Amino acid sequence: MDRLCAKIPDYPEPGVLFRDLTPLFADGAAFARAVDALGEAFRGQFEYVAGIEARGFLLAGAVSRATGAGVIPIRKEGKLPRETYRESYQLEYGSAVLEIHTDDVARGSRVLVVDDILATGGTLEASAKLLHRAGLHIAGFGLLMELTDQRGRGKLGGHRTRALYRV
Repeated sequence: MDRLCAKIPDYPEPGVLFRDLTPLFADGAAFARAVDALGEAFRGQFEYVAGIEARGFLLAGAVSRATGAGVIPIRKEGKLPRETYRESYQLEYGSAVLEIHTDDVARGSRVLVVDDILATGGTLEASAKLLHRAGLHIAGFGLLMELTDQRGRGKLGGHRTRALYRV
């Protein structure tokens, strides 16, 4: 995995080691293996894959294609044209809002949430709250990488979480 994860020191601010997974996305065979592993870990447990803007969209589309599930885009504020559910959350340097449409998916549907990296867990926690507000059942969280020192898993409400690579 190390060759598929670029490490950029002091980005986006001094003292941060940013882990960039775009080399994994660029390697077709490795990306296919990762997508298959995420889908397989939750086989038969979901009808939809939710991807968090923006890298989560890449994963959600690919997992959807591999499993036959539908896709739910979790977007940043103001990007969806119809009525939405909204969830505000705190970032290290401010706040943000995530949204999903209110009428794309039937209440009670099972959703696998995918994203590239689990760090502090704030974005995934907000996504879970948003999906619960919409009446959806979270089958679990599928991630390419987990930064264990950030302890983000503790914010995921005990939902099953599968990270393909943990550092």
